[in-house]
Amino acid sequence: MLPFQNMTGDPEQEYFADGIAEDIITMLSRSQSLFVIARNSSLIYKGRAVDVKQIARELGVRYVLEGSVRRGGSRARITAQLVDAVTGNHLWADRYDRDRVDIFAVQDEITEAVATAIEPAVAQTEQHRAVRKPPESLGAWEAYQRGLWHMGRIGAKENEAAKGFFRRAIELDPSFASAHAQLALAICYGGSTYQVMSLARALDEALPVAHRAIALDPLCAAGYISMSSARFFQGDHEGALAAARQALAISPNYATAHHYLGTRLLFGGRPRDALDPIRKAMRLDPHDPLQINRLSQIGIAYYFLREYEAAVGAEKEALRCYLDHPLAYRWLAAALGQVGRLEEAKQAMEKLMAVAPKSVDMYVRQRAPWMRVEDYEHMLEGLRKAGWDG
Repeated sequence: MLPFQNMTGDPEQEYFADGIAEDIITMLSRSQSLFVIARNSSLIYKGRAVDVKQIARELGVRYVLEGSVRRGGSRARITAQLVDAVTGNHLWADRYDRDRVDIFAVQDEITEAVATAIEPAVAQTEQHRAVRKPPESLGAWEAYQRGLWHMGRIGAKENEAAKGFFRRAIELDPSFASAHAQLALAICYGGSTYQVMSLARALDEALPVAHRAIALDPLCAAGYISMSSARFFQGDHEGALAAARQALAISPNYATAHHYLGTRLLFGGRPRDALDPIRKAMRLDPHDPLQINRLSQIGIAYYFLREYEAAVGAEKEALRCYLDHPLAYRWLAAALGQVGRLEEAKQAMEKLMAVAPKSVDMYVRQRAPWMRVEDYEHMLEGLRKAGWDG
C-alpha cells in the first residue's frame, strides 16, 4: 500500500491523504488472507516516482495499492487502483467523489469501500492463478486457493475436490490454520448441503479439524467460522453464535462471519435481527459464488416473519442465481403454499423432489438439529399447503 498522492496543491491537505492510506492499511491488516506491509515501510516511497515492479521486489509483495486525493471547493475526489506488480495488470480501480462536510466520516466511508473491494479482487486473482497450474505442482498456498475455487463452484463433486486440495495444503504445511478451517467447513457442507455422508459422521470428522485450526492460530477467523458451522449443525445455537461473533471480533469485514451471524440469529428465533448481517455479507462480497445461500436465507427470514410474498420474491431471486438449489425450492414451495398460489407451489415441490430427494428426507421428513420445533412446524404447514403429503 503506497501513500496516497496529495493532488490538491495544498500542503496542509497531506494529513487527509495520509489518513486515508493509514486507515486502509489498518483495515486490510485485519484480513486473514492478506499480507500487508506496515505503514512505515511504505512511507519511504512518499513523493517518489518508483516503478511498482521495483517496489514489489523491495518489499516482497505481489500487489500494490496506490491512489490520489484531489479537491475542488467543498468536494473531494479520491481514486484508488490495485496493480499486480508482477504482470503490471490493473486488477481493480475506482473513484469516489464526496462532500468534505465531515472529513472524518468521508475518510471512514472511503476506507471501508476500498478495503472491502481489495480482498475479493486479490482472492479471485490468486484462485485463478492456482487453477491454471497442474495440481502436482501446487504449493500449500496454491492448493488452498485451488480448494477455495472448487468450494465456490457449488455441487457435491466440487465440494469433494475442495476437500482434496485442502488436505493437500495441510499435508504440505501442517501448521496452515486456514486450510484446516476450510476443510472443516467443506466436511460440514458434505453432510448438510450435499448429503454425501450423514450429518453425524460429518460432525465427527469436522469438529477435530475446526479445533485444530483454532489451536494452530487463535486469531484465525475462519477457524471460528468452521467451529460456528459445526456447533450450528449440532443444534447448539449459543455456541454457534458465540463463535461467529468471535470471528467478527478478529476480522470485522469478514463477509462470511456476518453471514454466519445472521444465520445463527435466523434459526435462533430472531429473523428480523438476522436480515442486517446477511445483507451486510452480501454488500461486503457481492460476487461470492455462495451468495445463493444468503439470498435464500433472506427469504427464510421473511417466511418466519410471515411476510410470505416477500419470501417468494427472495427465493425466486435466489433461484435466478442457481436454478437447481434445493434450499430455495423448499422455502419457495412453502411460501407459495401460504399465499395460495397452489399451482406454482406444486411445481416448486415437484422440482425439489426431482433435484434433491435426499434433502426432503433430511429436512422435511425429519427435523434438522438446528430447526426449532415451531419453525419446523411452520415450514411443514406451508409445504402441506403446497401439496406435500409425505
